[in-house]
Amino acid sequence: MRKSRRTVEAALELVEPFVRLCVSLTGDTDNARDLIQQSALNALASKNAPDDPEAARAWLFKIVRNASIDQYRRKKVRADDAFADEFQNGGWGYDDRVIAEITIRQGLGKIDPAYREIIELVDIWGFQYADVSTVLDIPVGTVMSRLSRARLALLEIVAEDNLRPMRSLRSQQK
Repeated sequence: MRKSRRTVEAALELVEPFVRLCVSLTGDTDNARDLIQQSALNALASKNAPDDPEAARAWLFKIVRNASIDQYRRKKVRADDAFADEFQNGGWGYDDRVIAEITIRQGLGKIDPAYREIIELVDIWGFQYADVSTVLDIPVGTVMSRLSRARLALLEIVAEDNLRPMRSLRSQQK
């Protein structure tokens, strides 16, 4: 067995980040499962897999991203909100952390897809700029400038649509 194939198989064993990415890209667990399966098949069938584990990880994320684009084009369906299922199953409790996460997720849903993608890769998945450059096939400088613009766009949306506690609404009515 080739070393690069063993490297790909080892990276695929750490499936949790890929599951989260696929759910994030598709918004639906069933479509995410299909995307994971297609991405794994594409990765294992490739003859150009990298030998380095870090490079293999970035390469696999790129395969997932490309498979997601292919899946979207084939199905032409809107992605469902992943949080709807979470709240139906988990219930609701007042927690600033949860509210902040919901606010950010909603903000991410409203910004340009290219901005959302770069924020997810750097800020959520923890990729280095060089790895994101490889995944998106753009220069490192473009990654940095696009990330800066994406963060500003997200901050503007969050500031516009931020939730206010009920007491502040009541005080405004008096």
